[in-house]
Amino acid sequence: MLRVLGVDPGLTRCGFGIVEGRAGRALTEVGHGVIRSAATEDVGTRLAALAAGLDRAIATYHPDVVAVERVFSQHNVRTVMGTAQAAGVAILVATMAGLPVALHTPSEVKAAVTGSGRADKPQVTTMVTRLLGLAAPPSPADAADALALAICHIWRGGAQARLDRALSASRADR
Repeated sequence: MLRVLGVDPGLTRCGFGIVEGRAGRALTEVGHGVIRSAATEDVGTRLAALAAGLDRAIATYHPDVVAVERVFSQHNVRTVMGTAQAAGVAILVATMAGLPVALHTPSEVKAAVTGSGRADKPQVTTMVTRLLGLAAPPSPADAADALALAICHIWRGGAQARLDRALSASRADR
């Protein structure tokens, strides 16, 4: 059984979700939530609050791996900078806790959960709810996205890790 902490990075709202399971088996939602910070606070205070919240999630849920959404290019530079800073904090906190970190793109997560890399947020939330057998959709959407990241990693992470190792070995042989 693999326990994955998915992190949907953001400075104002950083979603986290913990899913346990194995590829080809039923998945279980272990917990989810959102770490919030006020836009009026300075960035250092916000990043420290995010780090403390992720530390608590790791201490509470004891994941085996942390899956973080890979930041992609957006038109709004200010938004992408905050998202990238939050992703960096998530990677750092996980690494300092001795946990491996995996990065997944938004389209990779959508494709894993819905079958389409172009799915919208309501479609992702609907599928997360179904796949985890939840009585109600996880809320807010940031938590649903984090659960989707964890599901994606359980289903695709092992195969991706094997491919990465094979590619590294192939490059080393050159």
